This record gives sequence, structure tokens and C-alpha cells, in this order.
Amino acid sequence: MIEDILPPGIRFAEAFDDSEAPDWFPEEEALVARAVDKRRGEFATVRRLARTALGALGVPRVPLLPGKRGAPQWPAGIVGSMTHCAGYRGAVATRNTDFVSVGIDAEPHERLPQGVLDAVSLPEEREQLAAWPALAAAVCADRLLFSAKESVFKTWYPLTGRELGFDEASIAFTCDTAVSGTFGARLLVPGPEVGGHRLDRFSGRWTARDGLVLTAIALPAVRIPAQAAYDGSARQPV
Repeated sequence: MIEDILPPGIRFAEAFDDSEAPDWFPEEEALVARAVDKRRGEFATVRRLARTALGALGVPRVPLLPGKRGAPQWPAGIVGSMTHCAGYRGAVATRNTDFVSVGIDAEPHERLPQGVLDAVSLPEEREQLAAWPALAAAVCADRLLFSAKESVFKTWYPLTGRELGFDEASIAFTCDTAVSGTFGARLLVPGPEVGGHRLDRFSGRWTARDGLVLTAIALPAVRIPAQAAYDGSARQPV
């Protein structure tokens, strides 16, 4: 399912339950030793999936421990993202020579609890969703917005190391079909610098089907054109 919204070059793995046996390292298991079974299951599954994605890149099995703000600590030279919700677990990974950051999020396709939309959205976003019957007819637009904001945060945080508030990015959606499309995130604070350029927006894709909403963002790495290889002023690859 996640492959529908990922660009080529990103490895992925997904599951819809925790039925497979855990494939974790002792230090990972220790982090959730006192957690309820549900938390232990999703924690183990998403790391098994992440190692599957890493294996497709030729990366050996390693522990995947959370760092600051719970963001996964990926092996050197790798960027990736994990997500889990009721009925879905997913992980993606790629080399940082191809993409500088990725962010994915999965949510159940149902309305947000009362009051949450106002807390996580800007007035302009709520106006857009309310005025867009093509989206509202088939998609829980409030949940889609929440998921897109989560993907923005997961893309932003590894590049900046700081929090991004819900009110610090404005999301706008387009539809390719009734249940899929693209979105743009306009950053309302100074964006991260990538390859000598400061980014002021991210773009991603979304889909809503089979009871789930998925969003994904992938920021391509900057590459030096072949004709600039001998130009001392050329930017270095990220």
C-alpha cells in the first residue's frame, strides 16, 4: 500500500498486524519490557519491517533505538521513517545520497476526536477542507490533514533537530482520484538548509483506502551536474 505514494529508490516494508514473531535486539526489547502487549507488538513489528527495508539496501541487521523526541536512529548513510496505527505498521529506508529526509505516517480512516482539528490546524486549512467537496465526499479530510502534518514533522525533525508546531506549516491538497493525490506543505518558519538552499516547502503524496490514510514525503538529495564536476564553486552533494 505504501509503495503507491513513494518515489523510486526508497525501500519499504509493511504489515497489517503483529502476527509474526519479534525479531528484535535485547536493547530494543528492554525499552518496552514493561509495556502492554499491544505496545510491545507494534514496537517489535515496525523494527522488523525497518530491518527488512534496510536489508533491501544491503545494510546488516542493527538495533534501531529511539533518540531524542523518539525519532529512530538510523545507520550511518541511511535516512528512514517508521509509522504504526491500528491495523497498519510500515517502515521506509533509503541512502542519504539519494534522499536527504523521508517521512511517512499512517492513520485510521476515521474522523478526528472532537476538538482535535482546531488544535492541529490553521484557519486557512480548515477553510480549504470545508470548501472542497471532491475531497470530503470520499476522505476523512481532518484525519488526512493530521497525517500530512505528521509526515511533515518526521521529514523536518532529522534536518533541524527541533520541534515543528502544528501551526508552523500550512498544508494544501490536490486530488488525482477520489482517494489519492498530492499535498504541499508551506513552512511558516525558516526551513532547513539542504545543499546550500533553504527549503520553504515540502511536497508529498497521500492515499486513503482499506480503512487507512497514508501520507509520505521524500526530499531528493542535491546532485552535482556532470559538467560542473571541475568547477571549484560547485555545491557538494548532500
